[in-house]
Amino acid sequence: MFHLVLHVLVPATVAIVFFRQGWKRAFMVMMLTMAIDLDHLLADPIYDPNRCSIGFHPLHKLGFIALYGLLALLPKTRLIGLGLAIHMLLDAIDCQTNTGSWVHDSW
Repeated sequence: MFHLVLHVLVPATVAIVFFRQGWKRAFMVMMLTMAIDLDHLLADPIYDPNRCSIGFHPLHKLGFIALYGLLALLPKTRLIGLGLAIHMLLDAIDCQTNTGSWVHDSW
């Protein structure tokens, strides 16, 4: 549950601290990037508390994570990239906490 709360608190903090004038828009864009978790619907079972998302779900793979970092560097896609990168970082931390590994075992 704490992991899910972080998926709201961290983007909110980033939006307020770094995008002070447009923090509401920044927060909303970053929250919309949470839709990336729709790729979990392709897994069987859909939810497994002992499964690491990083490297397992299609949009949580290294190539995509690199793309999210690139998007964060470009001004026009910065908020989307930041939202996705924050999401992946939080998922990696969750993996480390729950499984002792930063990525899925079959990475």
